[in-house]
Amino acid sequence: MKQFLLAYDQGFEHGPVDFGDTNVDPQKIIDIGEKAGVFTGIIYHEGIAEKYKTSLPLIIKLNGKTRLHPDKDPYSPQLCTVAKAIELGAKSVGYTIFVGSEHEAKMMQEFSLIEDEAHKNNLRVIAWMYPRGKSVKNLENSRDIVAYAARLGLELGADLVKVPYTGDVESFSWVVKSAGKTGVLAQGGVKKEETEFLKEAEEIMQSGAMGMAVGRNIWQSSDPIGLSKRLAEIIFK
Repeated sequence: MKQFLLAYDQGFEHGPVDFGDTNVDPQKIIDIGEKAGVFTGIIYHEGIAEKYKTSLPLIIKLNGKTRLHPDKDPYSPQLCTVAKAIELGAKSVGYTIFVGSEHEAKMMQEFSLIEDEAHKNNLRVIAWMYPRGKSVKNLENSRDIVAYAARLGLELGADLVKVPYTGDVESFSWVVKSAGKTGVLAQGGVKKEETEFLKEAEEIMQSGAMGMAVGRNIWQSSDPIGLSKRLAEIIFK
């Protein structure tokens, strides 16, 4: 099943730097998601889930870190439990593993326990598989490293992996194949010019990806609902 997720976990990871007067308000993002009528889920952390309600399928991000510590080998600790996510009404949970970090083993171990518990409770598990760390410096978007990250998601039991786009159909097709029966979602990434972003979305779907998880490119847009619908045409066609 194709997936189009609205991502709003950036406030934790980046702080308010990505937000303006409108999109700093979580309710505005939820409204975009609900009014667009095209999203298969919305992603944020437990604090927003406690204070804001949505009719969209909810994905709770279970771990996170700030950008205030320039760690060359990052670690993102678990901050929310599967049980709490269920209590908040989540249909899926997400967890980031920084592949290539010297702390990757600890994150893989945490993820493995999360995956077991979530699947026992019929929750879908999404792994953010992001190459980070000194050993993969300047290789974060490379074909082989991103394919390795996607493959780890399959080996760890993730239902979906969220990975960076590698820049062209041929290389990203290899990423998708490497993930086997685990679905691949491309991250939306930094804000791009709309025509460029729509072209990138076309390439991602041509590669065989299951969909995209998009944040800033939607809610920083001058026409977020219109852009959401144009992206949906690409993803679901």
